[in-house]
Amino acid sequence: MRAGFPDFRLGSVLATSFTGTLTERHGDAVERIPTPQRLVDWLAVNGLAVDSCTAAQLELARELRESIHAAATAAASQGALPASAVDIINDRSVQGRAAAVLTPDGERQWQLSSASRVEDALGVIAADAIGIIAGERDGKLALCASPTCRAAFFDTSQSRTRRWCDMNTCGNRQKKARFNANQRKAT
Repeated sequence: MRAGFPDFRLGSVLATSFTGTLTERHGDAVERIPTPQRLVDWLAVNGLAVDSCTAAQLELARELRESIHAAATAAASQGALPASAVDIINDRSVQGRAAAVLTPDGERQWQLSSASRVEDALGVIAADAIGIIAGERDGKLALCASPTCRAAFFDTSQSRTRRWCDMNTCGNRQKKARFNANQRKAT
């Protein structure tokens, strides 16, 4: 973590991890990519390294993030997808020119058209969002049970009944609050 910035919440699904760069949406919101350099850092941590990012590219990223969140929230609630969110996700997907390449270890890696193409990285994120929202991956979209978070996450648990976007943050916070409330009742 760079000094003075909140840690990233990392997950195994690129698109929903990206929406997690803004947390506590219904409480005291925490912006985890407040500067272009923090977006560069997040992309690098997620295998989409770029050399630089402009303020305009950061705004494109935030617009994509909020569109993915809106569409994933609607899909998790079995509601209609917001047309404007769908348009932005599709637009970012089409604008990206990344290619999937196979590493010698047998892993998929994304190759961007140039080292500074944030738009290529956003295209990869948008394509991942399209895959999960369209139901092409094994799992289901769900919303965090924390009333201050309500993040969309992709549940790949065997029973598909996961309640928290992240057990180490939202889950523990809710369990601790419930424990403390029970302790107060007991005294």
